[in-house]
Amino acid sequence: MVEDYRLSKVDILFEQKKYAEAERLLRDLLAEDVNNIHYLSLLAEANLQQDKVAIAEEIIDNAIGLSPGTPHLYYIKSRISGFEEKYDEAEDSIEQAITLDPYDADYFAWLAKVKLVRKEYVAALEYADKALEIDAENLLGLNTRSTALLKLNKKEESFATIEGALREDPNNSYTHANYGWGLLEKSDHKKALVHFKESLQHNPNYEYAQAGLLEALKAGNPVYRWFLKYSFFMSNLTSKYQWGVIIGFYVGQRILRSVANNNETLQPYLTPLVVLLALIAFSTWVMTPISNLFLRFNKYGQLLLDKTEKKSSNFVAISFVLFLVGVISYFATTDDRFLAVAAFGFAMMVPFSIMFTPTKYKYSLLTYSGVLAIVGLGAIVFTFSTGILFNLLSVIFIFGFISFQWVGNYLTIK
Repeated sequence: MVEDYRLSKVDILFEQKKYAEAERLLRDLLAEDVNNIHYLSLLAEANLQQDKVAIAEEIIDNAIGLSPGTPHLYYIKSRISGFEEKYDEAEDSIEQAITLDPYDADYFAWLAKVKLVRKEYVAALEYADKALEIDAENLLGLNTRSTALLKLNKKEESFATIEGALREDPNNSYTHANYGWGLLEKSDHKKALVHFKESLQHNPNYEYAQAGLLEALKAGNPVYRWFLKYSFFMSNLTSKYQWGVIIGFYVGQRILRSVANNNETLQPYLTPLVVLLALIAFSTWVMTPISNLFLRFNKYGQLLLDKTEKKSSNFVAISFVLFLVGVISYFATTDDRFLAVAAFGFAMMVPFSIMFTPTKYKYSLLTYSGVLAIVGLGAIVFTFSTGILFNLLSVIFIFGFISFQWVGNYLTIK
């Protein structure tokens, strides 16, 4: 009876999201029954919910070693792998769970979620439908089905599905946040704001909803809404097609520039187009930190920005000020050396805009940006001391800046 009471208390603590307390109670239970598979699975879950992924993985591997025929253990292992972005391992584990128990809706819903993250939208929809065949009220299945349909451009069916999920559980923070992101992709930022706020009412620390609310606030700017459309378009593509768009844009711009240079008749029409394309490409790098900078003056927006977003927006702002100082000083003094300051400020907005972006190789973008800034500042010092605008350091900076655009794309897509 005492054991049953403690186990019931663990369930209550899970419902209250008091995972640290649940973990302590589970460890007490395991001290009395060290190989209890149910306790081990709950302990792994408690650690996963506290972001203690390495501990959760060690516990679940131990449990699988003790009971390799228990499907739920592979489900938890798959979710741990998903948290670590090891999607091959996540698929292997959840497929093993389904092999052992092909009648659990949660397993199919989770596999659908993994397929969705991997941008395999057709497969995601198929597995979500299988989950809903088993349990028509499965919330993860409904949410994943809705998102997959949206990515497949079946918008009406998508929103009908997620509205069904809200009817099943009108207070579910994940469903409200998911609905908000869907509305954002549909360009309805005002209605999206309502659902993000509703999500945060039920879970004030929910990062998925906080990020959505931040984007919805920025989408109040019509220019940013166009950028958001582009972002959704690119994010829905696999890495192969993302590279296709980037390379195609670059090659197209080069062709237009070449035609303009070799055809005086077309030059007045093509040159403004080439400049416009260059500005569009540049804006895709700096739009996010610049919009974050403006949000600093919004009483709600500034609360949603994290430290890295604030730092990035500050660095971009400093770079822009340097650019303006360089331009104004050049026209005021006609001293060519100030062009180096303007060029440095303008160029550094690109690396500063994404230097805190998480990548597979930690601190790679931050390190590259720092080295590029040092080289650029060195080039400015050399220019002002010698009067030589194109010196060795400035040439290295130019090549570093051009390379950064490809390296930055590679790392963020990777």
